Amino acid sequence: MAALYGGRHRWKRINCLHIFSRKLTGKYDYDLLVIGGGSGGLACSKEAAQLGQKVAVLDYVEPSAKGTKWGLGGTCVNVGCIPKKLMHQAALLGTAVKDAKKYGWQIPDTISHDWPTMAEAIQNHVKSLNWGHRVQLQDKKVKYMNLKGSLVDEHTVRGLSKAGKETVLTAKNIVIATGGRPKYPTNIPGAAEHGITSDDIFWLKKSPGKTLVVGASYVALECAGFLKGIGLDTTVMVRSIALRGFDQQMASLVTDYMEAHGTRFAWKSVPNRVDKLSSGALQVTWTDTQTGSEHKDTFDSVLWAVGRAPETKALGLDKLGVQLNKETGKIVVGPDESTSVPNIYAFGDIGEGRPELTPTAIKAGKLLAHRLAGQSTELMNYDNVPTTVFTPLEYSCVGLSEEEAEKRHGKDGIEIYHAFYKPLEFTVAERDASQCYIKVVCEQGGNGKILGLHFTGPNAGEVAQGFAMGFQCGATYSHLIQTVGIHPTCAEEVVKVHITKRSGLDATVTGC
Repeated sequence: MAALYGGRHRWKRINCLHIFSRKLTGKYDYDLLVIGGGSGGLACSKEAAQLGQKVAVLDYVEPSAKGTKWGLGGTCVNVGCIPKKLMHQAALLGTAVKDAKKYGWQIPDTISHDWPTMAEAIQNHVKSLNWGHRVQLQDKKVKYMNLKGSLVDEHTVRGLSKAGKETVLTAKNIVIATGGRPKYPTNIPGAAEHGITSDDIFWLKKSPGKTLVVGASYVALECAGFLKGIGLDTTVMVRSIALRGFDQQMASLVTDYMEAHGTRFAWKSVPNRVDKLSSGALQVTWTDTQTGSEHKDTFDSVLWAVGRAPETKALGLDKLGVQLNKETGKIVVGPDESTSVPNIYAFGDIGEGRPELTPTAIKAGKLLAHRLAGQSTELMNYDNVPTTVFTPLEYSCVGLSEEEAEKRHGKDGIEIYHAFYKPLEFTVAERDASQCYIKVVCEQGGNGKILGLHFTGPNAGEVAQGFAMGFQCGATYSHLIQTVGIHPTCAEEVVKVHITKRSGLDATVTGC
């Protein structure tokens, strides 16, 4: 260990001299030092540099358990939103090809998908984004260092290169934006040895083949969705419920659609072990918790999507007294992203109670940069953040779920308008639209302030984005029904909802 770090005594000597010099002069190497080169960290650093701050970014990717590694840009760019959406698009194109026959396109009866072609194209795009981020940092005069950072004190960071070389850096303010990484279950034999996570799936050179996805988060369902969509045999193992934290009626519509289109679900099931057979196949043993019966099946790949853990362990936070949530391991932060230690801030996925969403991290990072530069006092508003789950039938939402609205306002304090609708593009293709649904949760009485809006259907994210702006303006049900729809679109069905759940009337939209 001493050799790796260049000797403990040498480190202490360099460290003490550097800190003593800083305390003596009152000067720092940087105004702002950001640990973490994901979307949030990059946004914060570039914004601060634009405001005249001297800024550095430390970013180091620890390879996954399977050895997968990637470049600058964090989870979203490399192993999250970007490759996920592109693989989702590959699956949607497969469905479009099937629809095309009904629209008169002459398509061969047998079509197939080639994983290596898709993977190479997506990986090349991600690499271009990695390079683009480096160029942007350089253009904005942000110093980028491929170092693993840890905190020495509230103004000092120790950076360690892959080769074990140390660099000591000081800054007036330090920002932690290291995000999180997928977890492996620790109590299941063979889980880590034979399984992969979302850190690996997007960088596979060959098809994962018949796949078991363990978990029912949006990550699990999105991965299962595109795997089935490109023609792979896919099973999802669910311990309790799908899309925990989301509206559960909407979650059921999402999984019902997936089941109806060939994704298998092992409900109320927990895995016991994973064994690699002599054939190379993975044998998974699991228990149905409702019946107590044990089951076995073989798969080519097992994808664990059982949650994410914050990247805090290697930061040295305990030595400085930075407060963590003992249950989640995330950093406890104030409304201004401050931690329990002055001059140290944290935001994004690593912050306790923050949405694990790229756009919120970007916006929070930019606002933090302005506050630290003394340019603004504006805080990030974490209320009514919209999001989309890119499952085969996409689901977008903004505001409260029906369950949360009822909990806050009481059953008699809310009014729910809803509609089942059929996208026009589904008609000629003769596609089932029984899970295409809109729900608008409103306050009872007055103009009916909108508390939550939920939508399943094509291009759900594009539909919900504009309505999310309405939330920032205090949108009401009166505003909604006064809005003229764009015909013929799925989005127009939102402004036409008029049947309440309370009425018990059929909410199926017919005709124009």
